Amino acid sequence: MSGYSSFAEFYPFYFSEHSDRRCRRMHFIGSTLVVVVLVMALASGQLRWLWLAPVVGYGFAWIGHFGFEKNRPATFKHPLYSLMGDWVMYGQMLRGKIRF
Repeated sequence: MSGYSSFAEFYPFYFSEHSDRRCRRMHFIGSTLVVVVLVMALASGQLRWLWLAPVVGYGFAWIGHFGFEKNRPATFKHPLYSLMGDWVMYGQMLRGKIRF
């Protein structure tokens, strides 16, 4: 995989790595749980629970990739762009622009 000079250039590749709806669903579940963990930890003042955010986020996403998509997550080679892609895709799913 070659390098990308911008997120706009990277995102089409990122999205192509999520063609299986089950993988996208796993991403959606993981991202939603990240939001829940962040809100609950901040609302309760129990910041020690923040370690769960990456565990649930990446855990569900990686299950989607290894279990359904049968590919390696882009996170391994492009961690920042991949994280950005997760949230762009999540927003698009929330707005109904992507089926999940």
